[in-house]
Amino acid sequence: MTGYGSTPAASPGSRTNGLAIASLTCGIIGIFLFNIILGPIAIVLGAVGMRQAPAKGGAGMAKAGIILGVLDLVIFGVLLALAASEGGFSWYVGG
Repeated sequence: MTGYGSTPAASPGSRTNGLAIASLTCGIIGIFLFNIILGPIAIVLGAVGMRQAPAKGGAGMAKAGIILGVLDLVIFGVLLALAASEGGFSWYVGG
């Protein structure tokens, strides 16, 4: 029986891999914003989360974070190549 104010999620037996969750979150957000920053962060957090996976679980989230981190860097590379092939970004609107 649980007492007032106690939550089942905070029980000592619950295991959550916070680094795997953080890796997945950084990977998802990195697709849309700051991909050059969040991509490597997602990869590193995912790698550390994979090491913690046998004890805390979350191997799938860590793998997804690593994959999305690599995708973030690929997107950045494509955008960089596109900007370079067009001569950079130009704010000049004819006249």
